Amino acid sequence: MEQIILFAPLIAALIAGFGWRLIGETAAQYLTTGVLFLCCALSWVVFLGFDGQVRHIPVMDWIVTGDFVAEWSIRLDRLTAIMLIVVTTVSALVHLYSIGYMAHDENWTANERYKARFFAYLSFFTFAMLMLVTADNLLQMFFGWEGVGVASYLLIGFYYKKPSANAAAMKAFIVNRVGDFAFLLGIFGLWWLTGTVVFDEIFAQVPAIAETRVQFLWTDWNAANLLGVLLFIGAMGKSAQLFLHTWLPDAMEGPTPVSALIHAATMVTAGVFLVCRMSPLYEFAPEATLFITIIGGATAFFAATVGLVQNDIKRVIAYSTCSQLGYMFVAAGVGVYSAAMFHLLTHAFFKAMLFLGAGSVIHAMHHEQDMRNYGGLRHKVPLTFWAMLIGTLAITGVGIPLTTIGFAGFLSKDAIIESAYVGNSFAFWALVISAGFTSFYSWRLMFMTFWGTPRGDRHTHEHAHESPHVMTIPLGVLAIGAIFSGMVWYQDFFGDRVESFFHLQPVEAHAVIEGEPAENHQEDGVLRTDVAAPQGGAIYLHPDNHMIHEAHEAPVWVKVSPFVAMLLGLFTSWMMYVRYPAAPAKLAATQRPLYEFLLNKWYFDEIYDYVFVRPARWIGRALWRGGDGRTIDGLINGVAMGLIPRLTRASSRLQSGYLFHYAFAMVVGIVALLIWVMARGSM
Repeated sequence: MEQIILFAPLIAALIAGFGWRLIGETAAQYLTTGVLFLCCALSWVVFLGFDGQVRHIPVMDWIVTGDFVAEWSIRLDRLTAIMLIVVTTVSALVHLYSIGYMAHDENWTANERYKARFFAYLSFFTFAMLMLVTADNLLQMFFGWEGVGVASYLLIGFYYKKPSANAAAMKAFIVNRVGDFAFLLGIFGLWWLTGTVVFDEIFAQVPAIAETRVQFLWTDWNAANLLGVLLFIGAMGKSAQLFLHTWLPDAMEGPTPVSALIHAATMVTAGVFLVCRMSPLYEFAPEATLFITIIGGATAFFAATVGLVQNDIKRVIAYSTCSQLGYMFVAAGVGVYSAAMFHLLTHAFFKAMLFLGAGSVIHAMHHEQDMRNYGGLRHKVPLTFWAMLIGTLAITGVGIPLTTIGFAGFLSKDAIIESAYVGNSFAFWALVISAGFTSFYSWRLMFMTFWGTPRGDRHTHEHAHESPHVMTIPLGVLAIGAIFSGMVWYQDFFGDRVESFFHLQPVEAHAVIEGEPAENHQEDGVLRTDVAAPQGGAIYLHPDNHMIHEAHEAPVWVKVSPFVAMLLGLFTSWMMYVRYPAAPAKLAATQRPLYEFLLNKWYFDEIYDYVFVRPARWIGRALWRGGDGRTIDGLINGVAMGLIPRLTRASSRLQSGYLFHYAFAMVVGIVALLIWVMARGSM
């Protein structure tokens, strides 16, 4: 069953991508969609029937060279089971939605064949993501990691005729390479210290790694902290955390279904999954987890502030994604990995629904994405309106305080904020403030889109209509998850059943055999720990990690603070965009520097352009003009085209063809040789 889930999307992608001329574009669409629904059904069977015990399902020998062995094996634990349903459910619904969304895509002419290619890319991405989450070793995970990078490049730049889409695809690919380089260094470091890339074998040696110091960049580091930071920098790239976030908003150049699949529910959560997967390492790396917590809190705050003033409906949701990923990393950073996975799960439902709902609005408005040209659409697209309203209630955290009754985001977000309170005060306040900002810009999107009077082109408004059922059915399914997923799984992720649900393991137990401490020593630069591989679990906790229990003991004001922040954001948004719609323009005029600062995304793109892009171009031009132009074309080619032909012509004159010339040259040579011999003899 697990092999079918993993490889069926790849087979469908190959058939749709290379065999569509035989089966037709329509068959390619339905083939890939049907396969994903099959994988989705099987994934839910695996998730609901999983007993918590880790299973290793071998596929084949992959890389075997000397003592290094990397098998292709499926690791099935609770983390994997969660990611299987997230990836396949969202992907299946996106495939179905895309049949309607791409039916009359205005970016292509009638004679261009683009649908089979698009669906093949979607299925290939799904395979790569499944490869990542089912990996049993770091090398296998990196293969899937790079696979989703390639697939995202293809999907973001799908409209290859648009220069902006090509630039966005390149930007996403290049920025992610920065994080991926750090990820590779982390993998190399773990292999150098442990002699393996297999997760369980690495986890068995984590206590020894934590007691090891290494030299890196002329500084002495604790190995666990160094490797934890390197792995997290890789996660920062994929999950668009602060400083490596700039690619995510530009990625909205891709078709809207791509935004829902890649940039809301799947690829961007790969970094969160990586940190949770490496929980044994992070339990022994306090400096690395502090770094994760600070970056997560700062990202949540930064992205929330930028989302306040964005006017493109997809970019508002993109910055919302960036902010929510910050929440997940805060939870992982303070050691409550189950809360991070809880928010990952609930976020997948409501954020995918918001993106698909935005796509439905864009479809109704003939591909208009500026919210300033919307207004009064709730009667034109009622199903889309209700779906996006549910998504907004979920992301802003609407529920009954001090209970487990509420929309999905209410429970998972509150779990993270309560954990942050006992873990890091900066992160706690950053998340609470971000919750207020999230409420403001989420309701701002709703009010500007569905309330008020129509703005912009009147003809477009008059002809706006609801999307076909093939697009609204996925919205309905995701709405169910946005309403109930938090309440259904709260106890499993943050309540009384966490230990059994995740099969929690005490990380220190890995350094003990039959009650005796392990003997750690080093041979040829590789740590050897005399312990058996652990039995395994989904999440590992240090015996001193009691964060979940302490989070439940947080004061009442902490538990209600995100709800109060939500109400303040809702009230402020209603006042500015419903009660006094002229207020935003006046506020922007009076606070112009602040408005421009937020509208230009804290000028990160401009700073990076000045610090990195321009110097790189200057170096490139210098090498081109000085190296290629002057040195190669000028000097080398000049010698080749000028001096060499002259020498060749001069030497050719020596070959006259007359015998007396050759005899004379021989006599001159003999005389010169005799003179040289006599000169040496006289010395």
